[in-house]
Amino acid sequence: MSNIQKNTPFSILELASVGEGSTPADVFKKSLDLAQKAEAFGYHRFWLAEHHNMISIASSATAVLIGYIAEGTQKIKVGSGGIMLPNHSPLIVSEQFGTLGSLYPNRIDLGLGRAPGTDQVTAHAIRSDRMTSVYHFPDEVSQIQQYFSRENHSSKVRATVAEGIHVPIYILGSSTDSAHLAAKKGLPYAFASHFAPAMLFEALNIYYNEFQPSEYLKEPYTIACVNVIAADTDYEAEKISTSLVRMMYGVLTNNIDYMKPPIEPTQELRELVQNPAFQRMFKYAFVGSKATVKEKVKDFLNTTGVNEIMVAGHIYNHDDRIRSFKIFSEIMNELKAVENAVG
Repeated sequence: MSNIQKNTPFSILELASVGEGSTPADVFKKSLDLAQKAEAFGYHRFWLAEHHNMISIASSATAVLIGYIAEGTQKIKVGSGGIMLPNHSPLIVSEQFGTLGSLYPNRIDLGLGRAPGTDQVTAHAIRSDRMTSVYHFPDEVSQIQQYFSRENHSSKVRATVAEGIHVPIYILGSSTDSAHLAAKKGLPYAFASHFAPAMLFEALNIYYNEFQPSEYLKEPYTIACVNVIAADTDYEAEKISTSLVRMMYGVLTNNIDYMKPPIEPTQELRELVQNPAFQRMFKYAFVGSKATVKEKVKDFLNTTGVNEIMVAGHIYNHDDRIRSFKIFSEIMNELKAVENAVG
């Protein structure tokens, strides 16, 4: 039997990639345009990631960008994918997201992760005691829950703008560690299979097997992220994907640069993509025409059984990016239509 749910939500992870010749201001405007288009296409969420000291990614002040996107949209949920909690004080995070939740009721998500979102030198510059904070991640998640609770009004330390405000917390993971935590706390779990696919199934199994119902969630809820580059033809999609391939090569060789314009696929690039290091990262990179991507997405949803699929798309040209996300929305709506007809 198919594991595709009749109403599987589909969402976007926006990495705010900075292309060669662009400024962060250009990127932010395009992010908002994408969010507005995504809302019209039927996307459920629009999450922004936190990264620091990377010229190729502009989403460093995540909470600020979330407010900008939420203000420019009407109903799509906007949140963090995620806030890297060891970089921050739980009190400040609670105040920021309590404020966002007050401004945009029932539309703000707080995804929390424990990775630095940068290199170790920069991580130390952000918060010199962050390694201590990493070990306290479960306690700091609990602290945020406390700050958001109505019961915190009698505490000596309060995030008054957060008390009683509805901002759902999601635990993010790229290994198995956070799966245990998400299950124990009865919180939804989002896995970064777009860049760390190796432990996806192990992490999902841990989460499902150990899940404890909570006041926040009665049954397990999972989100998995994949890379999608869709175009009118397989060749066109492959060409567009050369920007992503060259960017990831820079990451793997510690030579991070602006995202480059696409080029004609060469044999050298094709061989690079087949390299085991690339394959480990690109296991869930779905590149191709609508028909090609549709089969890959269908297989992914059937195999994983996740509740929701989230899509990242490193694409240099903004029109190509909009087109890719539109094609993906058509794929999801077509898969839903089939499931509803069968059901």
